[in-house]
Amino acid sequence: MVNPTINDVARIANTSKSTVSRFLNGYTVKKETEEALKLAIQSLNYHPNVNARRLVKNHTQSIGIVVDDIANNFYSGIYRGIENVANLNGYQCTYYSRTSNYQGEFGFMDLAQERQVDGLILISFLKRSNELIKRIEDLMTPVVLIGDTNSNNTIFSVDVDNELGISEVVRYLHRLGHEKIGYITGPDEFSATHWRRKGYEGALKDLGIEQNPSWIIASDWSESGGHKAMKELLDMNEITAVIASNDEMAIGALLCANELGYRVPSDISIVGFDDIPVAKWVYPPLTSVKQPFVEMGEKAAIGLIEKLNGEEFGTQSNRVLIKPNLVVRQSCRGL
Repeated sequence: MVNPTINDVARIANTSKSTVSRFLNGYTVKKETEEALKLAIQSLNYHPNVNARRLVKNHTQSIGIVVDDIANNFYSGIYRGIENVANLNGYQCTYYSRTSNYQGEFGFMDLAQERQVDGLILISFLKRSNELIKRIEDLMTPVVLIGDTNSNNTIFSVDVDNELGISEVVRYLHRLGHEKIGYITGPDEFSATHWRRKGYEGALKDLGIEQNPSWIIASDWSESGGHKAMKELLDMNEITAVIASNDEMAIGALLCANELGYRVPSDISIVGFDDIPVAKWVYPPLTSVKQPFVEMGEKAAIGLIEKLNGEEFGTQSNRVLIKPNLVVRQSCRGL
């Protein structure tokens, strides 16, 4: 049958049009009626008019995902996690690139206010302003954040535990016998920069290792930035290990060490953060901290859908920090 209608389903199942409508909209019907409706829908290859259902239910069945740069492969695991949960719950995902709107995340508030989407997930690892957080709090549409919250604990948010990740790297190097550990930090506009440096300094303090401010070099999270910072650290001729706060800088540091005649890890150990795909292909393969991106996306989507369903979040706190994993390869050795 070409373009079967709800009336055809009702006729085949020997029930009323209103009963079919109730079933399609998730309401309970008698067991025998449910079985008859399923058979009728299958035999007719019937597909509900999604737009009509959206009008009736006043829902778009769509989640808006706003991301720093939609073309950045760095976020692909987060997208996959969100999609896994959204698809299971009957939601479609619509993606918006923050860079396409001169107002940044502010520019996408209209999506919520105009009810173009049922909820929003905002993905950004840049520091968020007080003004943006206040705007999000005032929205009637549910919003979940991935990344920075500007210390706000009322909005449901998900992030990797950056402080713990770097702290575990320091402790790992200390177990290998290292105490003179240099650190290449990232740009100030990213919230992870603050938390990762805090993890480095906190772990040194807990282990009773004296901190040397000159062993901390600020950079820009680029390979060239890591190369330049590593040269500064090696010129001091003191350190035995270097932690770079992302893998691109760690790879730049590795290249610099090789160019200057240092053998990694025989002469110096190097660790990165993020565990990007190329980390295991450089020589020597890079020890790094793997971010749980898929789990982050899943947690964010679950939190949003619970809110859309009027449920309380399944966590004790609105701020969910997910533990990263240290991936040990061949770029470190014991003293």
